[in-house]
Amino acid sequence: MGIISVEQTDRLYWLGRYSERVYTTLRLYSNSFDTMIDEITDSYKEFCRMIDIPDVYGSKEDFQAKYPFDEENPDSIFSNLNRAYDNAIVLREEIGSETLSYIQLAIYDMNKARVSRAPLIEMQRVIDNILAFWGIVDDYIDSQQIRNIIKTGKRIERIDLYARLGIDRKELIREVNRLAPRIERSGIRYDKGRVDRLKELVQQPQIDYYRIVNEVETIL
Repeated sequence: MGIISVEQTDRLYWLGRYSERVYTTLRLYSNSFDTMIDEITDSYKEFCRMIDIPDVYGSKEDFQAKYPFDEENPDSIFSNLNRAYDNAIVLREEIGSETLSYIQLAIYDMNKARVSRAPLIEMQRVIDNILAFWGIVDDYIDSQQIRNIIKTGKRIERIDLYARLGIDRKELIREVNRLAPRIERSGIRYDKGRVDRLKELVQQPQIDYYRIVNEVETIL
C-alpha cells in the first residue's frame, strides 16, 4: 500500500494497545479467578489501583461479574475488546479480513463467556484468538510498517501494564528491548531519549516502576 495517513497510524497503534490490554488483563483475571473466590481480603481493590482504573465495584463478586463483561464500563475487558474491534473494522483494507476475523472471534467468545457457567473456558478461547490475531498480523500483512505500528502499540501497552503491576525485571528488560527496534521501524514520531531512559531504568538495582510508566506513556 502507499503512504499511511495519520489517522490510519493512530488506529493501527491503538489496535495494538487495546488488543494487548485485553490479552494481559484477561490473563491476569483468569489466573486469579479461583483464588479470588476463597480469599478473605478484596485483592481486586489493589488490582484497580495498580492499573489506575476507578473501583466502582461493591464487592469481589461484583468485580468478577462486571470487570470482564460490563460494556457500559469503559474500563472493562469487553469495552477494550470492542475498542480493538472498532479500530480493526475501519482498518479492514489495511490488515485484511482474515486478521480482522480473529478480533471478531474474540468478541464472539467473550459473549459466550458472559452467559456461561464456566466462563474461564471461553475466556481462554478469547486469549487464544488474540494470540492468533498477532500471529496472522505477521503472516498475512505484507506491509512491514503496518506490522511495526501495531506491534509498537502492543509493546508500549505491555510495558505500561507490566510496570504498573510490578512485573519481574527480566520481563521488563525483554519488552523494552523488543520495543526499541520496533518503534524505530514503525515510522511513528517518538522521543528516542525516553527509549534510552527506559533501557536505563529497567537495569537499575531498584526499579522505579512509576518512572517507567511515565516514560512509556510519554514516548510518542
